[in-house]
Amino acid sequence: MRLYRAVDTGQTTDTVLEPAPVRRIDHVAVVMPDGTALGARLWLPGDASVRPVPAILESHPYRKGDAMVQRDAEVAPWFAEHGYAYVRLDIRGSGDSQGILEDEYLPQEHEDNAATIAWLASQDWCSGEVGMIGISWSGFSSLQAAALAPPQLRGVIALHCSDDRYTDDVHYIGGCVSAIDMLQWASSMRAYLAQPPDPEVADDWREQCIERLERTPPFIEPWLSHQRRDAYWRQGSVAEDYSSIKCPVYAVGGWVDGYRDSVLRLVEHLPGPARGLIGPWGHTWPQAGAPGPSIGFLQECVRFFDCALKGIDNGFLDEPRLVTWMQEAVRPAPGYEVRPGRWLAEPSWPSPNVSMKTLPLGRAGLGDGEPGVRTIRGLQSTGTDGGVWCADGGSADGPLDQRPEDGASLCYDSEPIADPLELLGFASAVLEVASDRPDALIVVRLCDVAPDGASTLIARGVLNLTHRDGHDRADSMPAEPVAVRVQMQSTAYAVPAGHRLRLAISPTYWPWVWPSPEPVTLSVHSGRLELPVRRASELDGRLREFEEPESSPELEAEERDGVKGRHMQRDLASGLVEVEFDWTGDSKTLIAESGLELGERNVTRYRIVEGDPLSAQVQCEVEVTIRRGDFDVRAEVRSSMSCDRESFTVSTDLRAYEGEQEVFTRNDSHTIPRDGG
Repeated sequence: MRLYRAVDTGQTTDTVLEPAPVRRIDHVAVVMPDGTALGARLWLPGDASVRPVPAILESHPYRKGDAMVQRDAEVAPWFAEHGYAYVRLDIRGSGDSQGILEDEYLPQEHEDNAATIAWLASQDWCSGEVGMIGISWSGFSSLQAAALAPPQLRGVIALHCSDDRYTDDVHYIGGCVSAIDMLQWASSMRAYLAQPPDPEVADDWREQCIERLERTPPFIEPWLSHQRRDAYWRQGSVAEDYSSIKCPVYAVGGWVDGYRDSVLRLVEHLPGPARGLIGPWGHTWPQAGAPGPSIGFLQECVRFFDCALKGIDNGFLDEPRLVTWMQEAVRPAPGYEVRPGRWLAEPSWPSPNVSMKTLPLGRAGLGDGEPGVRTIRGLQSTGTDGGVWCADGGSADGPLDQRPEDGASLCYDSEPIADPLELLGFASAVLEVASDRPDALIVVRLCDVAPDGASTLIARGVLNLTHRDGHDRADSMPAEPVAVRVQMQSTAYAVPAGHRLRLAISPTYWPWVWPSPEPVTLSVHSGRLELPVRRASELDGRLREFEEPESSPELEAEERDGVKGRHMQRDLASGLVEVEFDWTGDSKTLIAESGLELGERNVTRYRIVEGDPLSAQVQCEVEVTIRRGDFDVRAEVRSSMSCDRESFTVSTDLRAYEGEQEVFTRNDSHTIPRDGG
């Protein structure tokens, strides 16, 4: 639906309909109960002052006035044209908002969102109904706001986020300290939050910036100080009480995104109206999703909000509770432009169409029940072909051919399968294992092995073995074998007839997770592989087709994309292996409308020496710039993380510049004891 205005052509017999203009308000101060002013940007239908409309709020720390202007230009006006006010809020301590952001998802952030929702509902251009939408941080915020149940909040769309801050975020993977993301993301946030408010918004922008630089702590310290799932992580995790969410929820994920598991948990546990969508995408909006196919996602959002906020009986919430993309088998590659497959539907989750198939582990492989102990001492570099935890769909994000990793693992292969096998949900390895060290981890990978030997990763799981009885405790491994269940990340994957399944097991996975403090010899005594096998559903053939992607026009901009990529080098003499992730290239963007120039460089290097787990080190370099006329600011962060047997050591160096003049410098160092890993 588009809003239109009547245009008088001067002829009494003819009236032309044109789209109503969208009114953009670049800055509004939303004052919180404690007097702190938060900055918001608004897009309103042209006639909202006489025909109030529902508001859609997106709340996160990524700067409404510069860093997000390109993406917002494609999304926000589109919603305004379709009968909604779209509101982008800089959370406290970020962008054009006052205050200090002390950590992720604190109660203060939840309270601010609730106050903003109430403020929106009271505006004369708002009908009183408010929805929330968001990807990643703003997806978390949407779920957390829904858990507070403010009366004006009538529905949320949460993309690529989690219901559990410990198990499914950038900090811990299977109870193991994340090497691949924790320091990188803490360093990125350190740089982003070092940027000042816009001088066109705040006359005292320099003073506010210095206050941020002095008072904003490095997030890595609390993240690394809580290595178990304790009260710190339970706060803000809606999985603690799904029943607190009363309003309708549309949960969205992608099969190469790190947060996909939460979609299945949300559609299973939310008591109210809820639907889930999982496509082939990475950490992106589905209308621009990569890998493809992309869909008309903004149209789906409007259908959801029409139902939840306007009360229109369009049947959206009556459609299948879960819609997902069944991925067809592919040759292993670091990325795909389009992932072959098809859409399918489930009436609920767990699905009546999915049953568990069990394959025992034996000497000869999967399906052979004859037991036999097998032992491996892991290579420290196992995992370097594993790709990233949370892919954005880029050309080098994905796992490579797994044969090198398989060769460094214990492998259990099935016979070639006689009939095609479709997997949907969570596979698990249930194992009886022993470790020669008290602190150990285990990694399991499920692979599709083609007749020519190519090994494509289907799913994987990680478990800190000291957390085998729960992530809230750390119990050393005993001398005798113990039973463990290692659940893999969810998947949808169609295995062709004639292919083999492979379960690969290793005690190392760098740079996904930090290695155990000593080299580990792992023994597998027995076990089984549990597979979620799906049979076809009649709902599949009745699915409504998605429309083609729509959005508002892109902003006119000159872009110089740096050469992003993943690189690895190996020193054969010393055994040093270094993996470099260049997340952005040395990117530069010039926005024609405002003359705004944005730049970012974001590089992480992961180093380890074969045979020496204590040589593991992560180094990050992040640089962000904003220029517009005389406004010229830059923040640089250099950080490193290393370990010994007893502790982790983290150092973060922050420098801020106005022009070429350094205006602030700060170094933070933390030594944090290892806690069961």
